[in-house]
Amino acid sequence: MRSATLDGPTLETLVSAAVAAPSIHNTQPWRFRLDPDTLTLEIRAAADRGLRHIDPTGRALHLSVGCALLNLRVAVAHFGWEPVTRLLPRPDEPDLLATVRLGGPARTSSPPRLYDALWRRHSSRFPFSQRPLPTAVLTELAEAAHTEGSLLSRLSPGETDRLLHITRVAEHRNTVDADRAAESRRWVHEPNQEALGMPPETLGPQDFREQIPMRDFGAHRHPAGLAARPFEKRPTIAVLSTAHDRRTDWLRAGQALERVLLVATAYGIRASLLHQALEWPDLREELVPLPSDRRDNAQMVIRLGYGPQGPSSPRRAARQTLVDGAPSVPG
Repeated sequence: MRSATLDGPTLETLVSAAVAAPSIHNTQPWRFRLDPDTLTLEIRAAADRGLRHIDPTGRALHLSVGCALLNLRVAVAHFGWEPVTRLLPRPDEPDLLATVRLGGPARTSSPPRLYDALWRRHSSRFPFSQRPLPTAVLTELAEAAHTEGSLLSRLSPGETDRLLHITRVAEHRNTVDADRAAESRRWVHEPNQEALGMPPETLGPQDFREQIPMRDFGAHRHPAGLAARPFEKRPTIAVLSTAHDRRTDWLRAGQALERVLLVATAYGIRASLLHQALEWPDLREELVPLPSDRRDNAQMVIRLGYGPQGPSSPRRAARQTLVDGAPSVPG
């Protein structure tokens, strides 16, 4: 049932739902502010948590915020409001990436499974089984991306091999680039009160067969010392892409990515994100599946399958993400 007013506990739940989204290196590069007069939640970029070497254009930051935005929309609809969303609403405030106004009664209710899934979803960087994904589920994942204005393309075996090779090249570049490796390494640490970054146990092993290039996040200076296990021989890989490559497209791609991940979670499917090649402009151009006469722009590479859930990364409390001076809500 729709609440008549937005009280404090509901506000915290909405923001917590948004914060549950994935973000590059678990930087959680967002801040929230409520305008109580219009019941509008602002999502602003936390530029101080941007990755200067890995993500100099801020594309991955925008994708991360897009994921949080989708979660917020799902949660707002769950509580009975229509989430009225605007992207980049004020050109003179470039850090304001999106707003969500709590409108009238929701025109269509958010599927309960998506709201439930957003609390359970997290990446699994562990080996998956050989069990194939049902065709009907793969179709639903593609439809989820299409709903948010993006294209999800499942790769053929040959295209999968080509893309994994490109990703291996990118992973090698990342490990030998001192600035990028150091930047990643700073975000790998034991949980602390900041609730940011990657606990070491979430990184998972490397592929014993060296087929799937799992990221080591620059945490290991000696790759020979990394734990290794055999991963699936024929991974299911999909590429998320958009027709254009503007800031609004990055935000839309983030929403599409999160909707895909929530649907996958609802079906018990695990996912890990292979982002390495997207960080190198020349390699990113090679990620769109061939043959293709489209000039699409790759936004994410997703590995999907059945397997262990894996440990989760910490998330900041809602009160840590509401900006200083945010109006208080009675509750």
